[in-house]
Amino acid sequence: MKTYFIILPLFVCNILSITILPLSVQSSTAEIKIGSKKFTESVILGEIVTHLIKSTGKQPVYMRELGGTRVLWNALKKGEIDIYPEYTGTISEEILAGEGVYSEEEIRQALTKHHIKMTKALGFNNTYAIGMNKEVAEELKIQKISDLRHYPDLKFGFGNEFMDRGDGWPALRKIYNLPQKNVRGLDHDLAYRGLEKGSIQAIDIYSTDARIKYYGLRLLEDDLNHFPMYNAVILYRSDLEKRAPYVVAVLKELQSKINESEMIKMNSRANLEMVSESKIASDFLLEKLSLQTEFFEESAIRRLMRHTGEHLFLVAISLSAAIIISIPLGILSAKLPKLGQIVLGIVGVIQTIPSLAILVFMIPLLGIGGPPAIMALFLYSVLPIVSNTYTGLHDIRPQIRESAEALGLPSVARLRLIELPMVSRSILAGIKTSAVINIGTATLGALIGAGGYGQLILTGIRLDNISLILQGAVPAAILALIAQGCFEALEKFFVPKGLRLKHNE
Repeated sequence: MKTYFIILPLFVCNILSITILPLSVQSSTAEIKIGSKKFTESVILGEIVTHLIKSTGKQPVYMRELGGTRVLWNALKKGEIDIYPEYTGTISEEILAGEGVYSEEEIRQALTKHHIKMTKALGFNNTYAIGMNKEVAEELKIQKISDLRHYPDLKFGFGNEFMDRGDGWPALRKIYNLPQKNVRGLDHDLAYRGLEKGSIQAIDIYSTDARIKYYGLRLLEDDLNHFPMYNAVILYRSDLEKRAPYVVAVLKELQSKINESEMIKMNSRANLEMVSESKIASDFLLEKLSLQTEFFEESAIRRLMRHTGEHLFLVAISLSAAIIISIPLGILSAKLPKLGQIVLGIVGVIQTIPSLAILVFMIPLLGIGGPPAIMALFLYSVLPIVSNTYTGLHDIRPQIRESAEALGLPSVARLRLIELPMVSRSILAGIKTSAVINIGTATLGALIGAGGYGQLILTGIRLDNISLILQGAVPAAILALIAQGCFEALEKFFVPKGLRLKHNE
């Protein structure tokens, strides 16, 4: 039994290297990788860059809606993406916070230390602002941010990133001496609904957001000039100048080409008219640069099939690895009680960590995309299988073991011929539970570019499109039911007939 302590860790490493490392290699071979944050304007700018590069005859990879600033910035530094749109205020106040760089030239010089370069401004300033429902603001006579001091009971709802960033809520509260205590973090796109329903009274807003006019919001005057200029720029890896100089050349074509009204119009077409970002980008390039580009309108069926394939891929690899590794761990835990308590404790602690946190923990180790999502899903699938295997073996009646020993069966034969068949139902129940958890949790993989049904849900939330949300949520629920039914059907093949009859009785 001691040999398991040597064999099992090696086995685990081999399984994970077989499933994850090829994905890392595959993702690194793409020539040009473009990223964007998970708000509409960033997605549109990413599409514009993608179309520009395609016009040179190349086929870049566009990884849209990857997450917040830190995810994109770290991915850019590590070479997991080559390009993404950013804002000067975010760079100076968040990415390079504390370095005291504010002008574009200072920022450009500071970025060179990270082997990153920046285009000149694209032509518009998308600054942060604090917005309120116009009727509420007029009733309370609030016109500027400092007026909020007189209303400590107001409820604020800010985007999760704004709650922590250097130019966000902590600094705003300090500079304006704001007394509000009821301040919650939530998805930025959901904040507009909260404002409309009156559950919150103020939110953070991007000044070029088309929904300002749609919801009839008032932007409060930043009377202490807290927010800096947020001029839109494109960040790119400096090695592109040698590796793909044509990319740098087309990026510079965007400099000073997008004014504020044009950006608001593009945001409005996406958020309010439900025009695809790809078509918006193509129309802009035709109008502004006289550049004819092709855009691909994916049908709902084709989109569903693509995301289904991505989702199944994530689930199949992570769940297979969990089954292969968790059953031996459960057996070891039952055979070696002291080791078992340690193993069960570790997998139990892992299960208590929020799935989103596990995804974030995996990014520094495995980057973005499929590998960290698969590893996180694997870790989340381990506990039910290990626990059910351990419990099933542990609860076998001593008389059965004594009878097997009396027959002279060695320990391995007892395990294979008697014990495992007897606990097969329990093991399958653990696998079934893991599969259902895995399928649901896999939707979060879209936050780091892993695709799947979560991509539809995220896009639906961003565009306030219930149909898109359902296109992701309903298939995920159906897939979970199918998985549950399949594992129940497998009982006919893996659970001895006598145990099935006993269960039916």
